[in-house]
Amino acid sequence: MPRTPDELFAYLEGLGIAVATVSHPPLFTVADSQALRGEIPGAHTKNLFLKDKKDNYFLVTVEEHAQVDLKQIHHVIGAASRVSFGRPEALMEHLGVVPGAVTAFGLINDGTGVVKFVLDQALAEHDTINAHPLTNEATTSIKSDDLLAFVRATGHEPSILKVSG
Repeated sequence: MPRTPDELFAYLEGLGIAVATVSHPPLFTVADSQALRGEIPGAHTKNLFLKDKKDNYFLVTVEEHAQVDLKQIHHVIGAASRVSFGRPEALMEHLGVVPGAVTAFGLINDGTGVVKFVLDQALAEHDTINAHPLTNEATTSIKSDDLLAFVRATGHEPSILKVSG
């Protein structure tokens, strides 16, 4: 059973990580979320749930306006082949979220470490990163270093790579 946002917040609190969360109507795209820019400071994310032909899964988190070359990204992230978007069923199975709510926080649900996490270098340079807390009806702000600490606490070693152009 996937974790709930409240379980995520309790997990973060247990790690000593402070976050701030703003509730809002459901957001499904970067365009939808741009209306909140005045209310929520920090870098906002775009998340790509990808898989290669050998069923290796990748969660790539970039800044919302970043350009990512999906025909070449496999070279950067270490995929076995070109990548495609993972199916919604695999997204739910591994990260416990639905399309439109993809987030680095979903790694809390990947107890077997199937998903490789890639954080774009340009995004990692921001002090504060904003992401959905397992639902697209809220945005959670977290310090960049704290996000990396969270990722490691879930058993994933983050790869900080230059994936955006």
